[in-house]
Amino acid sequence: MNDFRPRTGAAHHDLRPETRAVHLPQPPIEGSRPIAVPIYQTSGFVFDDPAVMAESMGRPDGAYVYGRYSNPTVRSLELAVAGLEGGAHAIATGSGMGAINVVLLGLLKPGDHLVAQSSLYGGTAAMINELVARFGVTVSYVPENDPAALRAAVRPETRLVYLETISNPMTLVADLPGMCEAARDLGILSVVDNTFATPLLCRPFEHGADIVLHSTTKYLSGHTDVVGGIAVFADRGLYDELWHFAIELGASADPFASWLTLRGLQTLGLRMERHCANARHLATRLAEHPAVTAVHWPGLATHSSYELAGKLLSGFGGVFSFDLAGGREAGERFMSSVRLALLAPSLGGVETLVLHPASTSHRSLSPEELRRSGIGEGTVRIAVGIEHPDDLWADVSQALA
Repeated sequence: MNDFRPRTGAAHHDLRPETRAVHLPQPPIEGSRPIAVPIYQTSGFVFDDPAVMAESMGRPDGAYVYGRYSNPTVRSLELAVAGLEGGAHAIATGSGMGAINVVLLGLLKPGDHLVAQSSLYGGTAAMINELVARFGVTVSYVPENDPAALRAAVRPETRLVYLETISNPMTLVADLPGMCEAARDLGILSVVDNTFATPLLCRPFEHGADIVLHSTTKYLSGHTDVVGGIAVFADRGLYDELWHFAIELGASADPFASWLTLRGLQTLGLRMERHCANARHLATRLAEHPAVTAVHWPGLATHSSYELAGKLLSGFGGVFSFDLAGGREAGERFMSSVRLALLAPSLGGVETLVLHPASTSHRSLSPEELRRSGIGEGTVRIAVGIEHPDDLWADVSQALA
């Protein structure tokens, strides 16, 4: 026990057992460092100097104070993802929607105008509708690949343009160079959800984005055991501004979830290679199947984003959607018939997952909004895992039969 340092000023052996059980000694780490990032599972940090504590509470780069403000494990995740994306800094959050809301609620005020692409993740679309209904924010929807439409939609009160590198679930690829350039010319910020692409397939900052978002629940953690999100910033000043808002909003990430995400992040390159390869295997075969009327994957030449995806992405992703000829009934029959693939929400894990967007992930959208997003009653989304591709096709083909 002599190698352990007590956290109190008193000698540890002089304290009564009840007190010693509370004030546990901590081992010093000198002359070496751990290979893996440790889990700092603590709600707060102890100071010797009250002035240092007070000063640190107002700075994102100050000493660690309180778990809602910062944590060493969480900071490691923020630095890792910011480094992969090429950003200045990042704010990790307790969910992907937490990251989205840090940005939307932190930057938009009543009367502001938002331009968003037409095909959006259902949770994002639902939050935008809340902003419209509750706070008087106005929104205009434009195609994800039309900078001219973006320029025409901008008003004096426009604050943000919101894009998805690869849209959920129709896998439309945004013209990030054109859209971000238009936003920059017009003096508005561009926000890009890069969840489907990950930094391995696309880095939106290289195309002019100001903020990049991820649901770390998905590919970054990669094992369907984490819920988390992260917002990465190109500009340190914008990060500082939103850090203050984020800690008051209370969307902070948990250290254990952050540690799991860091552990998953180390195999991201291996997993994404297999996700993309398996997606190609299934998408090309489904495109030839008589029960399928359309396959929405940007790696197919029939996809509207095919040429743009080839220029912008280093891979076409592991998620795609397909339309069944029998409509909703056929979609429900397919999802109840798969045996290897799992009927479950989310994506990006090692397992293959299927869902019916119109009744699940995009259930809050009106029929008009579903049509605008390209989602039909017979649309099925498949998030392809890393299983053997022949096993996956055997399962999909028997379910279609």
